[in-house]
Amino acid sequence: MTSSLERQVLRKISLRIVPFVMLLYFISFIDRVNVGFAALTMNKDFGFSSSVFGFGAGIFFLGYFLFEVPSNIILDRVGARLWIARVMVTWGIISVAFAFIQGENSFYALRFLLGVAEAGFFPGIILYLSYWFPARRRAQVVSFFMAAAPISTVLGSPLSSALLGMDGIMGLKGWQWMFILEGIPAVLLGFVVLVYLTDRPEKATWLADDEREWLVNTMNAEHAAKGARAHHSVWRGLADLRVLALSLIYFGTSAGLYTLGIWAPQIIKQFGLSTMSVGLLNAVPPTIAIVAMILWARHSDRTGERTWHVVIACIVAAVGLALAGVAGSVAAVVFALSLVNVGISSAKPPLWSMPTMFLSGSAAAAGIATINSIGNLGGFVGPAVIGWIKDTTGSFLGGLYVVAGLLCLSAILTLVLAGSQRGSQGAVSSTNP
Repeated sequence: MTSSLERQVLRKISLRIVPFVMLLYFISFIDRVNVGFAALTMNKDFGFSSSVFGFGAGIFFLGYFLFEVPSNIILDRVGARLWIARVMVTWGIISVAFAFIQGENSFYALRFLLGVAEAGFFPGIILYLSYWFPARRRAQVVSFFMAAAPISTVLGSPLSSALLGMDGIMGLKGWQWMFILEGIPAVLLGFVVLVYLTDRPEKATWLADDEREWLVNTMNAEHAAKGARAHHSVWRGLADLRVLALSLIYFGTSAGLYTLGIWAPQIIKQFGLSTMSVGLLNAVPPTIAIVAMILWARHSDRTGERTWHVVIACIVAAVGLALAGVAGSVAAVVFALSLVNVGISSAKPPLWSMPTMFLSGSAAAAGIATINSIGNLGGFVGPAVIGWIKDTTGSFLGGLYVVAGLLCLSAILTLVLAGSQRGSQGAVSSTNP
């Protein structure tokens, strides 16, 4: 039974930490996928084909992949406050630099460097939340944090469309203004992180003594309860087969997520709509997804079930992608993209609640980063495959089917992983972490 002190502490840390990290992820996601809106005019300016754009958009994740694990290990050692600040300032500067690309090669180079700069941010926040929130509350907390991604699409789509309308001001293109004005907030927030973020509960002077003591004791007890079954070293985190399985599961969800972020504006645009109409319609599916994700994660926490919450969500997203490929009207494509948004967004919180159930310490830092880095290669494969198939066939259909297949594979792997762990203490499919 939840005590009044527990409710008080969880409310206080939730109000202080969750809105702030949501804001950081909001800015991060806008800077990561605003290239999808820039493409509405930038591609014509430079003569980029769908293949060139898809490869350039996806190469972000190669830089992300190479530097993710070392970045998260450094965060665990030097503290979230310093490292997250470094990440934000560097990615903000590179985001602004996109305004000055000269062609295909500089586009590729900056997308790669943006991935290098941002590597460690998302898994770092997931790790950071595991320092503050008990496992039984983690899926719901992660769902609020991850809600920033669809929120960034809801608010960022019309914003990016409006900024594209600044074409010609001070001699700059609209897409140049978009990169500049959407990159600056990351730099400014990086300095705010240095002042605002607290590394660990032990350093939380903003908690009363009894509140801090309860939180420290609760988190220490949770780590101790893992006992011998929890892996602590970096190499054990990297070598755990469950980490590899979760990486492959996350691969499919990332392919779906960044297919949406990079290509959804152009999928909607093909119906002959204005740029502003595209921005407004692109905001509808993630609006629905925000509510669905939070309710789905809350249900996952309340029941303690993770496996089927991932499986069902992946299947819903796959169905949505298949329908988006054959949609014959604006209403139909928005409905299909809504299913994709709901499925992908809802799969992630229960999925990210799994690693810290069997990893802790440096192993958690390495394991979470490994899952995110390998999994996010789906963010390269999805957009790149769709661009190549679009150039080859003239249609988005084949590419959307490929990504739908990857999501079905994620669902199957989740069931295989749960089956292999069933009956063992600390199984990923445990009904009560």
